[in-house]
Amino acid sequence: MKAVNLETERLSLRRLSLEEHLSETYVAWLNDVDVYQYLETGGNYTLDQLETYLKEQEEKDILFWGIHIKDSDKHIGNIKIDPIDSVKNSGEYGIMMGDKNEWGKGYAKEASICVINYCFEAIKLSQITLGVIEKNIGALKLYENMGFEIEGIIENKGVYAGELCNSIRMIKKNDE
Repeated sequence: MKAVNLETERLSLRRLSLEEHLSETYVAWLNDVDVYQYLETGGNYTLDQLETYLKEQEEKDILFWGIHIKDSDKHIGNIKIDPIDSVKNSGEYGIMMGDKNEWGKGYAKEASICVINYCFEAIKLSQITLGVIEKNIGALKLYENMGFEIEGIIENKGVYAGELCNSIRMIKKNDE
């Protein structure tokens, strides 16, 4: 299953692609400690590495979108549901808001609600899960505000922002 284009009031979500999303700006996000501090990826990326990554993603059967502001068509981040567990009828959510100038404007929530609704209504997933580093307070608040509930804690998941951190596993069930 591949991502279809989705739209919200302010955003256009388009399938992540080499042709549209390979850029020095995207590489800069991947190398910005503020952007990647709570992600599993961690800096030192090159344009060639991003090109390889985008080619690999295009080959996969996954739901992976670039988040664009409609008015300017500016690429500001990515959102995905991957992997999808067909046995549990569940998808794993992930988001990266790369453009720090657009932080705090509600774009992450807007894109997330759109993708989650698509997964529940069109694909009929039973649930969406995610993992978030417990020190990422902004993301935790966002997920709780969107109806995710804590399912468990993985202690000492990894070193983030220079500290050994726990990961909080969260779940949102399809109420239909």
